[in-house]
Amino acid sequence: MADFTGLVEVIKQASLDAVNASKPSSVVFGKVVSASPLQINIEQKITLEGPQLILTRNVTEYTVEMTVDHMTEDETEHVHAINDTYTGGGASQTTEHHHGYKGKKRFTVHNALAVGDEVILLQMQGGQKFIVIDRLR
Repeated sequence: MADFTGLVEVIKQASLDAVNASKPSSVVFGKVVSASPLQINIEQKITLEGPQLILTRNVTEYTVEMTVDHMTEDETEHVHAINDTYTGGGASQTTEHHHGYKGKKRFTVHNALAVGDEVILLQMQGGQKFIVIDRLR
């Protein structure tokens, strides 16, 4: 029986060398230097922009639909109009009260990146595109 231990080690090393040569994905850190157009500086030497960046929802402004069923906070700064033909109308006294708020509502989540934000990126295989995953803080 032949000893294949040396051959197995050579194959393992060749495989590792091939993976390393193809630039597999890696994690990098960057800092936003411009919000519009978006530019992110990585490793204090390369500035990424435009088609090089793939943004996740964590770093963009987006709209979401949510179902809500709650009451507003105490309201004391407004009055309600009174439509009454007997008294001639007018306005109610300012009193503390709540309003119901329910149903399917649209909300905007303001997550867009700003200058100075520190971000974590995933460098895609080949090194030409970067996925901006999230802020660090």
